[in-house]
Amino acid sequence: MILDYVGVKEINGSLIVLDGVKGASFEEMVDIRLENGSSRHGRIVQIDGERVVVQVFEGTKSISLDNTRTRLKCRPMELALSPEIMGRVFSGAGVPIDGFGEVYPEKRANINGTPMNPVSRIYPRNYINTGISTIDTLTTLIRGQKLPIFSGSGMKHNELAVQIVRQAKISDSDDNKFGIVFAAMGVKNDVADYFRRSFDESGVLSRVVMFLNLANDPIIERTLTPRCALTAAEYLAFECNMHVLVIMTDMTSYAEALREFSSSKGEIPGRKGYPGYLYSDLASLYERAGMVKGSSGSVTQIPILTMPNDDITHPVPDLTGYITEGQIVLDRALEGSGIYPPVSVLPSLSRLMKDGIGEGYTRSDHQALANQLFAAYARVQDARSLASVIGEEELSPVDKKYMQFGKLFEQYFVNQGYTENRTIEQSLDLGWKLLSTLPRTELDRVDDELLDEFYISDTDSISFDVFASDKSEENDTDD
Repeated sequence: MILDYVGVKEINGSLIVLDGVKGASFEEMVDIRLENGSSRHGRIVQIDGERVVVQVFEGTKSISLDNTRTRLKCRPMELALSPEIMGRVFSGAGVPIDGFGEVYPEKRANINGTPMNPVSRIYPRNYINTGISTIDTLTTLIRGQKLPIFSGSGMKHNELAVQIVRQAKISDSDDNKFGIVFAAMGVKNDVADYFRRSFDESGVLSRVVMFLNLANDPIIERTLTPRCALTAAEYLAFECNMHVLVIMTDMTSYAEALREFSSSKGEIPGRKGYPGYLYSDLASLYERAGMVKGSSGSVTQIPILTMPNDDITHPVPDLTGYITEGQIVLDRALEGSGIYPPVSVLPSLSRLMKDGIGEGYTRSDHQALANQLFAAYARVQDARSLASVIGEEELSPVDKKYMQFGKLFEQYFVNQGYTENRTIEQSLDLGWKLLSTLPRTELDRVDDELLDEFYISDTDSISFDVFASDKSEENDTDD
């Protein structure tokens, strides 16, 4: 039997309250019919006996207290899924906005997903190549991993996201088995156009599923966007056996929408006004990454979040760091000195890196090289601190070598062109060139066998001209 509930007890922001509702379920979808014949969609977000609170996706403007008719749909919010979603552009709520019509679904899936049985999880192995030296060499992205990027307001994380989408690939499989799900939350119209145009012009749009929530869209839709994106990713990975990379930007916008929504429900705020369940809510998103038995696919996540006031102890990056397996931190000082991508090497790490690199995956010298680069760059920071006190002229010869290494490392390894796509072999060889500018006796994190094979004793033969020419050509193009 279908029942329509006539009238609304209360309206509060994007929420409406109904009385006398029987048999309602949490997160059940509802249809709302207005006096003028138009309809809106909502979902039940709170139940207190026979009183329910409904979250209206399109907002509550023009809703009447007396003649509004509400009908329960007896199901949660679902996303239409089929292989044809590849190359399509959707709104934050999963509605097609690219002008190609509706998706003919093979199935519909609850956007909240289903809990992944820990016993069925497979430990992540192998890596995804991004073409960016600092990520591939020092904070390697492993399939099935969740590796966030911590950025700041106004920094070039959007450009970095586009570059990763354009260049990302898997090493040992057909390109047809690799796809990208891109979700943007709370972005301005020009940023959304930049994403669409960049993917289209670079020819990768056919392997990308886009979910775009604009800044002027309802905040309610913003809380749905990552769930829709992850539902699409799980379908492609676990039912179509694809390796799927999910990029979500900006998770801080999502958390702020959650805070506003929580406040409108009258919930007791936690730290900095965010709801007390922010940790479990973020975990319900991040933990949807991984690999499962019975499927050859994987879901890998790169959530991008902007740290308010560049504060890494802010609740959103702080809780994200607890849940995820590492982080890539962008540095404003590096960006100010003209370095792109401005990856701050020392606070960045990938906790699953050690099991997805090395012989059989990347190259046998990868782990040792990464350890030595970290150690050498840490010594550079010590030398710079000392130089700021006593002056660079008073440093020891070894410390001066480290100062030179630091400049070369940032100029040629960290810094690379926006269109420069380096193979893992190029990045590793470049790392050895840079380490060869230091005395061999300083390289105490590498075995003698590797030094005999890769260390360049003739420093005069070391040339970085190829990398310099690549960047100069791009700068000419940008101008």
